[in-house]
Amino acid sequence: MGAMKNIWNEMEVAAEACQNGANEFQTSTLTIDTSLSLPHMTPRLIELCKDLFKKWSNLEDSRFSFRRISGGITNLLLKVSVKEENGDDVFVTVRLYGPNTDYFINRERELKAIKYLSAAGFGAKLLGIFGNGMIQSFIDARTLVPSDMIKPKLAAEIAKQLHRFHQVEIPGSKEPQLWNDISDFFEKASSLQFDEIEKQRIYEAISFEEVQKEVAELKELTGHLNSSVVFAHNDLLSGNIMLNDEKEELYFIDFEYGSYNYRGFDIGNHFNEYAGYDCDYSFYPTADEQYHFFRHYLQPEKPHEVSDKDLEALYVETNTFMLASHIFWALWALIQAKLSPIDFDYIGYFFLRYNEYKGQKDQCFLLAQSYLSKMHSR
Repeated sequence: MGAMKNIWNEMEVAAEACQNGANEFQTSTLTIDTSLSLPHMTPRLIELCKDLFKKWSNLEDSRFSFRRISGGITNLLLKVSVKEENGDDVFVTVRLYGPNTDYFINRERELKAIKYLSAAGFGAKLLGIFGNGMIQSFIDARTLVPSDMIKPKLAAEIAKQLHRFHQVEIPGSKEPQLWNDISDFFEKASSLQFDEIEKQRIYEAISFEEVQKEVAELKELTGHLNSSVVFAHNDLLSGNIMLNDEKEELYFIDFEYGSYNYRGFDIGNHFNEYAGYDCDYSFYPTADEQYHFFRHYLQPEKPHEVSDKDLEALYVETNTFMLASHIFWALWALIQAKLSPIDFDYIGYFFLRYNEYKGQKDQCFLLAQSYLSKMHSR
């Protein structure tokens, strides 16, 4: 255990230096080519670990091993095992950013948020940063799959954690970023040019005038719902939730899209992720399943004391902002279709999300308008 304490001391110093903006924080200019297979990536990863953590600089390369933990359609997560000179095993995590993701992710905002979220007990501790990623403490847990999230016990725990997450105060502007981000995504997504003829043909069939009109209507409607503004995760899909089954401990990870935002958006976005990357929205939670979640979110200690009035208000709020989640990720997908080398049908994903928005719009707008009309008549 002595070696484990030593590395943690070194890492705590690094994290504190990062949080204070000190120049001595351990950083590396090295980058990792994410297009390589893990075996071909390994020599560079070893070089990176030795560069960041000087106590490992003289270890033989054979003392390092790497295993892929997860990888979605943006980032790649690797578990690093290091056998130190005294025989102790130390574990850390390398997170490799997806190529070109800095084009639409504010890394400065992410690093600032990590400091406060980590202090509040969320996510892994930040230990070092490098050219295209970061090294963090290792969380001994598995990432969830979409079918996990709807299980009543897990849904309740996610709701409780999200309630606590939304209490974290991050210094700086508290302006909700949803419509700023969507506007930025729209500007970038509507001015693309694809080299592939077929992609360009499909892209030119998209009516950005229609999308812009939909955004304006939705922004106006949601503005009447008075949704609480909180520091939101904004990407609470199954791959960003980890569970230690034995200890029954749940962890939120990856805060790169985190920002101050509307509570309803964060919850609605989470519900949309029940569908997974395949976008099977038959898994979207029913009203009863949503109310179960809301009770544990609104009053974690006394979920059965939540009033019907509060449940209805959050139900309307969530299922209206849920529409914004579809537009947000639809526009994001178009940008990824141009920039990302990952083998994923991003243009197809745009249509899955945007068509779901259009399919749900009338019902959700009617729900919100009826609720608002009822509130005004009281």
